Amino acid sequence: MSGIKYKVTEKGQPGVIGGGVKKCYAQVVFGDEVTVDDLSKEIEKFCSLSEPDVRAVILALENVIQTKLSEGRIVRLEKLGSLYPAISSQGEEKAEDVDANSIKSVSVNYRPGARILSAMNDAGFKKV
Repeated sequence: MSGIKYKVTEKGQPGVIGGGVKKCYAQVVFGDEVTVDDLSKEIEKFCSLSEPDVRAVILALENVIQTKLSEGRIVRLEKLGSLYPAISSQGEEKAEDVDANSIKSVSVNYRPGARILSAMNDAGFKKV
């Protein structure tokens, strides 16, 4: 493994005019994207399914996950981790004032499984 590449970025204090005291932070430098086609080709090596079959399963999984998340359900993908819906809303003065119009945005959160977390911790780092 080549490790996770990172660069150094200087950031100021949020909310302070002029940035206040600036500090340096590590920031991930992303490699090339991996597509469903790329994943399908690699997964094919580890199972008895052909590349088109693997691709079809991945696309079907995507459709099922969309449906379940839109039903407000947690999708547990065993060792891969879990996906779950999240919302952000504006604050209202009274509980009865909170309704669907209070919701500002919707997103999906991901909690990785233990093996994925372990792989990330064991990946190592390389400054670029």
